[in-house]
Amino acid sequence: MPRLALYSLVVCLLALVAAVVSFVQGGIVLGIVWVLLVGLSSNMTWFYVRRNRMRAEAAA
Repeated sequence: MPRLALYSLVVCLLALVAAVVSFVQGGIVLGIVWVLLVGLSSNMTWFYVRRNRMRAEAAA
């Protein structure tokens, strides 16, 4: 797994934890912002994984 994919996966997991904590504490608006960040970072993770896989197939 490429390094950028790992970084974005870590950001995704941390944002998910922050969203859960925010919703539990009653911060609806802030929780929604964290959920949007989870979506963005998960898409970045899939993009980097897929790009790495396509580059590996092209090199083979």
